Amino acid sequence: MKHHFDAFVDDLRSSHGGNLVSVILYGSAAAGDFVPQRSDYNILVALNSIGPDDLRKAHACVREWAKLGNPIPVYFTVSELKNGADVFPIEYDQMRQARRVLFGPDLLGEIEISEKFLRLQAEYELRSKLLQLRRQYIPASSSVEKLTALMADSLSSFAALFRAVLKVYGIEPPVTKREVVAMTAQTIGIDGTPFEKILNIRKDNLAYELDEGSANGLFGEYLIEIEKVIDAVDRSKKD
Repeated sequence: MKHHFDAFVDDLRSSHGGNLVSVILYGSAAAGDFVPQRSDYNILVALNSIGPDDLRKAHACVREWAKLGNPIPVYFTVSELKNGADVFPIEYDQMRQARRVLFGPDLLGEIEISEKFLRLQAEYELRSKLLQLRRQYIPASSSVEKLTALMADSLSSFAALFRAVLKVYGIEPPVTKREVVAMTAQTIGIDGTPFEKILNIRKDNLAYELDEGSANGLFGEYLIEIEKVIDAVDRSKKD
């Protein structure tokens, strides 16, 4: 992808000129945890100022980037990046944890994250995703294919939040999802086996090894451990 990154940065520089400050790749691709057909190449674009004209200028190069199957980049002003860490501490921390600067200064490296705000958002996001997971299970429960896809995709989201959980416990999280999940289970003292099984499904497409009963059983075990993680985060604010 190096050619595509270089070409995209060149297009952004042509489109935005001196208003372009920084372009940063973040997420699994920057962490070396990329899974083809599942992971994305996530790009942050920082401009000095952003108005409708600036976004219209991005149309052509973003359209070509999206044609390659990539998500549309997230656009920030430099000021927003500096002042938004209290509102989006998890998102900022995730981007900062695994990043590769493609152009300009490393703006993410200059951001400080409050542990208090991190814990509050971690519990909120974990509880929200648990409610969503329960709802999604209802239609997915009758199909092994749908259920394994739900577990694989949702664990990827939970793993991102587990990074914040480790920070709450004063631990600098490792880079890859598998390491983060394992360390979270070890730190809190829960059974990480369901997580490991689901990660293997995601990585090696092992859904065919599960029947309806075992897939639903795995989901039940998965749900219990997720609830334990949330309980641990909730208890941490009372310690």
